[in-house]
Amino acid sequence: MAEPSQGQLDTVMQERRVFPPSEEFAQRARIGSPAAYEELYARAKTDPASFWAELARAELHWFEPFRTALEWKEPFARWFVGGTTNVSYNCLDIHLEGPRRNKAALIWEGEPGDQRTLTYQQLHREVCLFANVLKNLGVKRGDVVSIYMPMVPELAIAMLACARIGAIHSVIFAGFSSEAIADRNNDAQAKVQLTADGGWRRGKILPLKETVDAALEKSPSVQKCVVLRRVGDVQEVSMREGRDYWWDELTAQAEAECPAEPLDSETPLFILYTSGSTGKPKGIMHTSAGYNLFAKKTFEWVFDRREEDVFWCTADCGWITGHSYIVYGPRSAGATAPMHEGAPNWPAEDRFWELVEKHRVNVLYTAPTAIRAFIKWGDHHVEKHDLSSLRLLGTVGEGINPEAWMWYHHKIGGGRCPIVDTWWQTETGGIMMSPLPGAIPTKPGSCTKPLPGVLPRIVDEEGREVDPNHGGWLVMAHPWPGMLRGIWGDEERFREVYWSKVPGHYLAGDNARRDSDGYYWIMGRIDDVINVSGHRLSTIEVESALVSHPNVAEAAAVGRPDELKGQAISVFVTLRNAEPNDALRDALRAHARQEIGALAVPDDIRFAAVLPKTRSGKIMRRLLRDIAAGKEAVGQDTTTLEDFSVLAALRSDEES
Repeated sequence: MAEPSQGQLDTVMQERRVFPPSEEFAQRARIGSPAAYEELYARAKTDPASFWAELARAELHWFEPFRTALEWKEPFARWFVGGTTNVSYNCLDIHLEGPRRNKAALIWEGEPGDQRTLTYQQLHREVCLFANVLKNLGVKRGDVVSIYMPMVPELAIAMLACARIGAIHSVIFAGFSSEAIADRNNDAQAKVQLTADGGWRRGKILPLKETVDAALEKSPSVQKCVVLRRVGDVQEVSMREGRDYWWDELTAQAEAECPAEPLDSETPLFILYTSGSTGKPKGIMHTSAGYNLFAKKTFEWVFDRREEDVFWCTADCGWITGHSYIVYGPRSAGATAPMHEGAPNWPAEDRFWELVEKHRVNVLYTAPTAIRAFIKWGDHHVEKHDLSSLRLLGTVGEGINPEAWMWYHHKIGGGRCPIVDTWWQTETGGIMMSPLPGAIPTKPGSCTKPLPGVLPRIVDEEGREVDPNHGGWLVMAHPWPGMLRGIWGDEERFREVYWSKVPGHYLAGDNARRDSDGYYWIMGRIDDVINVSGHRLSTIEVESALVSHPNVAEAAAVGRPDELKGQAISVFVTLRNAEPNDALRDALRAHARQEIGALAVPDDIRFAAVLPKTRSGKIMRRLLRDIAAGKEAVGQDTTTLEDFSVLAALRSDEES
């Protein structure tokens, strides 16, 4: 049998199944036909700055109107120059004059069984109270407030309170170590720390204040610490006089009125740290007006916002998804958005479906990692709940394998719900590519097409655009309002990482290809391409082939050095309904050969109970590359790794 050519390899995994929106869905959709999408996209492409300026005037409240839509001096963008606005005002005050004032803004479900609902009017009051608390502690415009809290309403309240007074929030996922907190605090020069006495996770208490105490010993810039009573008498904590204050005691002394401060469009809104493959995490900085507009409009377009919707994004606010699609996007659009504390399998593996049924959730936005876990746990957890309220499903965080997509479509969506497979990054601020659910037919595994005002290209390493069905680097050819404005305190790194490889273009760091229908397929990070005997294979293609086997729950493919082929394919697999053995290993190799071809047959297959993942659920393939090559992860940033014991278990696993 002849080896497949590169062109054959690039096209063999192209998905043939197409799922158009139903006529009923399209008729009610904000953008209800391919022609409507194409017209909107063409208008935005002709003059992106004017397109966004028109939306900014219509969608945001301005204390002072802006003079210029965009000033672009690569790599620095300034959007809506000269205007003053306030993100907290656009999320809260703008809704208080009409019927939304008494609409549920936030529905909270916590452990162990705690519940709370805040209307827009109530949320506004809580935000004003805490904004005054911050001011009373000496927080001024431009000061950095570090937030290390569980998924409770006060986390969102704190973020909106910072935005109200012009402080910059730096949210740190409440699972990071004290070292990770201190590193971020010192890089941002945080002035105030917000935390809780503890948080609940799978019925156990996370000692958040204890972790923060250790971090503050190494965070000299932090002057004050505010502590929320989350677990109460169950967890005793130490309080240092003159530094530590109880949240409830401070709010009891604060005024309930705090007008939103008019802030320049480019006032920094937040810093959010992302891990790099080496060195310290990058502090991604986003500013006010552009980010606010982009989060709002992408929320409305992609999730086909309806006034009556209950929209549940299952992410944590420690990640960009929680920033944009729990706090800022839905709130700017006046939506009802639940917030969940805890794990998807506590107290039982049907927790998500219990909440969907209880709150009659209409739109569910979750991660492929969670979907694969649901599949592994079994359909019976889904089947005992009424999910008929769902009308739209979404995925975020990484590419979704076609088989997981199909399960999500049939088992959760009942075959009636479009799936919006979204591609975006911490750096982009909001969704860049996704189906518009009433307009664009979907293909399992494809993020389909760019949103209006987003101008992607796929280029080779010389910056030349590649032909359809050939992979290359994904870049953006024009600024967009939600884009990052820099890496905090490191302009040189900002230029080098995002702007040095392809002049005039933002480098996303992902490989992608565009098929003959103009649909985009994300093929993994640039360093997630395996070069086997001169043939470039996408890790996602190899993984998708293996996950389509009925005994495979998850797969992660990486390259390891090989003297003969340059790189060999090493695959880490978790199983369902099967025990690891040599016969299954051989069957998986044969399956990969059948699905893709001889070049894609894994050289190594290692069975694993779990794969190393970030705390947001992404598989850490760079660590797996080191394991496959027999190396230690020297110098790598592992602060986002959820469970360090996974690495030890994988290293001790010798393939027989």
